[in-house]
Formats: sequence, C-alpha cells, structure tokens
Amino acid sequence: MSQELSTHYQHILVGLGENPQREGLLDTPKRAAKAMQYLCNGYHKSLDEVVNGALFESDNDEMVIVRDIELYSLCEHHLLPFIGKAHVAYIPTGKVLGLSKVARIVDMFARRLQIQENLTKQIADAIQQVTQAAGVAVVVEAQHMCMMMRGVEKQNSVMTSSVMLGAFRESCNTRHEFLTLIGRSK
Repeated sequence: MSQELSTHYQHILVGLGENPQREGLLDTPKRAAKAMQYLCNGYHKSLDEVVNGALFESDNDEMVIVRDIELYSLCEHHLLPFIGKAHVAYIPTGKVLGLSKVARIVDMFARRLQIQENLTKQIADAIQQVTQAAGVAVVVEAQHMCMMMRGVEKQNSVMTSSVMLGAFRESCNTRHEFLTLIGRSK
C-alpha cells in the first residue's frame, strides 16, 4: 500500500475539518488508500494478461452475447462511483473468447478512472482486437453517484451508452437482433 496515498487521504480529512487522530478515523487514510488502489487496479493489467491465451478455434459464426456483466467504476470528474452492467456481443470469425475473459475485460477498463462513453468504447475495441470478430456490440447501463448524490440529485436516472462495430454497425438486422436479445429493443 502506498504511504504517499495514505498521507494524501490524511490531508483530505484535515481539509474537510476532521481530526484524523480521533478513534474512528485513525486507520481511515490507510483503508481509503487500499480501497482506491483496489478500485483502480485496472491500470496494472494488460489485455494480453487478462485474456491469457483463452481464444479457442470454433466454426461458430453466430452471435455470442454475455449479458448483465456487473461493473463498478469511478467517475474521473468527481471520483464518485458509477455502478451498472455491460452487455457484450461479438460475431466470431474462427475463434471464440473464453467466457470469463469477456467479464475480465469489462473489469479491467471499469477499474480505472473513467467516463462511461470511453469505457464502452474501450470494451468494444478490446473485444474486436482480441477476437478479430465480424462485429462487436457493447451496451453499458449505469447509475452515476455524481448525478445522484450531488449536483442535480436525480435518483432514478440511468445512462445508457453503446458502441457498435463491424456487422453491428453496418446491419440494422444484426443490431436489432442484439438489442432484442438483451431486452433493449421494443
């Protein structure tokens, strides 16, 4: 754990008017530093490390979808959480990605300071890079604490972002099938 990060949290407590020496706050700087390092551990992972060779030969050329992958990230503007789920699809061209690797790719990018729009694109680009798929689609839905706890204080707002690559961008039918299968098309 970074002593420097812990020291910064101690300064934040003082700046807020708190006494970091009071009983309830004695270990807070260390705990906060450790939590922040965990919440941002995506900076210390690479796509190659996350995929770890889990790409398998397959003659399947039909859509593969992993729905409802929960994600937890931090807004890069306020350092407040946004929490939601990702839906990821791709159309294989000779290789399929190990199922857990899709979720690990989502986590790798979510565990960085982010904005949801970039997160969605990073996931799609990574899946495309790894699989060389005919198309990739990603939809992320999340609630943002920066909008719920402060500012406009809108408790029920959900942000949806999407990125469509290849066949999902070029074919309305392919895109519609994906959106129907994840329950987002009426």
